[in-house]
Amino acid sequence: MQKENIIIIGSGFAGLSAACFLARSGASVTVLEQHHQPGGRARRLEEEGFRFDMGPSWYWMPDVFDRFFAAFGKKTSDYYALERLSPSYDIYWADGPVSVPADYAGLRNLFESLEKGSAAKLDAYLEGAAFKYKTGMQQLAYKPGRSLLEFADMGMLKAMLGMDMFSSMKSHIGKYFQHPRLRQLLEFPILFLGALAEHIPALYSFMNYADIQLGTWYPKGGMYSVVEAMYTLALELGVDFRFSEQVKAIEMENNGRAGKVRTAANCYNADVIVGAADYHFIETQLLPEAARSYSTLYWERRVMAPSCLIYYVGINKKLKNVRHHSLFFDVPFDAHAAEIYTQPQWPTDPLFYLSITSQTDNTVAPPGHENLFLLIPVAAGLTGDDEALRKRYFDKVIGRLEQQLGEPIAPHIVYYKSYAGSNFMQDYNAFKGNAYGLANTIRQTALLKPSMHSRKVPNLFYTGQLTVPGPGVPPAIISGEIVAAEVQKYLSRKPIAQRKATV
Repeated sequence: MQKENIIIIGSGFAGLSAACFLARSGASVTVLEQHHQPGGRARRLEEEGFRFDMGPSWYWMPDVFDRFFAAFGKKTSDYYALERLSPSYDIYWADGPVSVPADYAGLRNLFESLEKGSAAKLDAYLEGAAFKYKTGMQQLAYKPGRSLLEFADMGMLKAMLGMDMFSSMKSHIGKYFQHPRLRQLLEFPILFLGALAEHIPALYSFMNYADIQLGTWYPKGGMYSVVEAMYTLALELGVDFRFSEQVKAIEMENNGRAGKVRTAANCYNADVIVGAADYHFIETQLLPEAARSYSTLYWERRVMAPSCLIYYVGINKKLKNVRHHSLFFDVPFDAHAAEIYTQPQWPTDPLFYLSITSQTDNTVAPPGHENLFLLIPVAAGLTGDDEALRKRYFDKVIGRLEQQLGEPIAPHIVYYKSYAGSNFMQDYNAFKGNAYGLANTIRQTALLKPSMHSRKVPNLFYTGQLTVPGPGVPPAIISGEIVAAEVQKYLSRKPIAQRKATV
């Protein structure tokens, strides 16, 4: 019996996940990747002895990674070593840093020190967050979002009543805590979801459970170790990877199916195509207009999660008293949030995030050196991110970093690279230069996201951050599993197609 040919466009976390599940089902899977390495936005940058994760740097929700590898009879420890960070991270306010303890007793003490009675309130708040997380993972996260019928059984409806879908994170947190620093600590995980806390459903308090109870972890070697693990597993399952092959077109057949994927170098016949690259790019640039599910107006009305300014920096000294992860809230939180979401513009005084994996891992920088990853969230769709603008913001955040840490950094820089929205568009065809996909507003949740299955082309599917379940590494891995199941359902309803040869 011949195998179905499945072509996957893109090798980010969603594409790798889909490739593994589809190869396990017995299909012949080929992944086309325009870069020279797997990972998509989670690529690795190696220069002058420094190693940087180019994109995701937080390892949260370890149960999702465990579930993925367990589906293939594996464990994460078969591929990489994990370390729980303790403290989880530091938050810098104007008057200095506060470490966020990994142990819950320590965190309760921190809350109580800022607001009397808040430790008990934290217990109650996290009880609700735990319910949302567990219910969401069991009954919502792995749904393809194709129909309301997915949510029609009584157990699902009861569960959804307790998920706080129609109240906001801001009001929900405000019921428990009044101190502005506690509220910022709990709101920070949603900063990248694409809207102000007053517009994000309180459902997403489950992210606080993921942060506080499930912990912040680090895979030895960096987040790219996870990419390498999934890539290795895919190879073990027989997936064929074609790197440095940029897809130029999806060619249609007379019966309305997508029949070929054309790259600059080759043409691949396909029984099924899975788009794991930017959904908008595939729709508007690779498909003929008649095969597109969504109009230009539809895309222009989408609310996007942020883009970002990123700096990869190597310095020739070790820094003192700094953590693996640090959040700099030493300027007004609400002002920067408004410049991302309410009145999109380049920020006046931005919040920023710092990751220094060399604080935890001595393999990612030369001896006596540090690798700094600095990220400023900015509105998607901004223009003018030339090197002059990037340098201006870099100087601003390095100055604040030096002030907070009390030691010089700029004179010790030996490697520097910037990355911004125009790079996201060039390297990933990212719609409006976004870094995190669609905003997770109530109107862009579940079946209100772009469909995982093309509405026009029966054998074309999508996975990744612009479809269900949403942005982030764990959701991307889940998305790959979901789309694989949807492809298998589609193929089970069709006669086994004769396997087609690569042209």
